[in-house]
Amino acid sequence: MNEEIIYKYFPGLTDTQKEQFAMLGTLYPEWNEKINVISRKDIGNLYVNHVLHSLAIARFIQPTEGTTMLDMGTGGGFPGIPLAIMYPGCRFHLIDRIGKKIKVAQSIAEAIGLTNVTFQHGDIGECRSKFDFVVSRAVMRLDELVPLIRKNVSRTQRNGLPNGLICLKGGDLTEELKGIGRDVLRERVSSYFSEPFFETKELIYVPLC
Repeated sequence: MNEEIIYKYFPGLTDTQKEQFAMLGTLYPEWNEKINVISRKDIGNLYVNHVLHSLAIARFIQPTEGTTMLDMGTGGGFPGIPLAIMYPGCRFHLIDRIGKKIKVAQSIAEAIGLTNVTFQHGDIGECRSKFDFVVSRAVMRLDELVPLIRKNVSRTQRNGLPNGLICLKGGDLTEELKGIGRDVLRERVSSYFSEPFFETKELIYVPLC
């Protein structure tokens, strides 16, 4: 499935955004031949399983201009790069411990002309900056993730939604949600997108200020 699936759910994209999303369909397979950032058996599902999945966050929140987001454990750039295309007026910082994956994400961002993203090769403990939201996609258990990123969430509010963590997850989350010790909001991604892939996927929002 090609980039048309993105336009189905986000019909108001600019020509620049459409061109950037289209370029992902060439760049990711090319890079994946050199550095495996997406499972080889899954690269054919790039637009649904990775790009559109990342954009579930764009269905959940419409951030104000100047909003900052930290993509924790970005891998090859998900969800950060699709979100940066969607919201050129926001700033995104993508961090991952695996240097070759950050290299791929940075190279793709440069190739499509993204100017609202920065990159960091390192552990989340090395990132001391603060952001309005931390986003992630199936990086680790939520009860382990929340304590690690709490220091990175700004106390200054600029959106109607309180600052916090927005995480894309799948599977049984019962145990890890118990360990968070605070109320969370859970939304089924299938309420945003109708493709079968999303039937088991959830968006989890944890307010942290």
